[in-house]
Amino acid sequence: MEIEKLKEFIAFMEENNLCELEIEEEGKRIKLKKAGMGQQPAFISAPTLDAVLNLSAGGEKKQDNLIEIKSPMVGTFYRSPAPGVKPYMEVGEVIKPGDVVCIVEAMKLMNEIKAEVGGRVVKIAVENGDSVEFGQPLFFIEPV
Repeated sequence: MEIEKLKEFIAFMEENNLCELEIEEEGKRIKLKKAGMGQQPAFISAPTLDAVLNLSAGGEKKQDNLIEIKSPMVGTFYRSPAPGVKPYMEVGEVIKPGDVVCIVEAMKLMNEIKAEVGGRVVKIAVENGDSVEFGQPLFFIEPV
């Protein structure tokens, strides 16, 4: 099935506020389902990231210079290349452009996500194994 056709189906789902769409065409069958359907996403029940970053323990304003590394796709977030292996990075570590920061699994493909900026990791905004959306912040980086 062509990518353009899939994009049309996804747009149709969005326009009509559908959670799931199943189509059979020319002997091919496809089922589209929004991530996390049937379960509440973990990031909704937690305090919003803005609320967490806006106030520190002393009630100070958030740092305005933080850069977000966002998910380039819908999928499942993994901090390490395999279970039981050291994560790509931890809070406090310094990364540089091109460093692999995580994996987002989409359609059974493991996609390495690389940093486009360098700096110190201030916050990891997603838990290992969580579903992520396109454009969702994954990390907050402080330029150094």
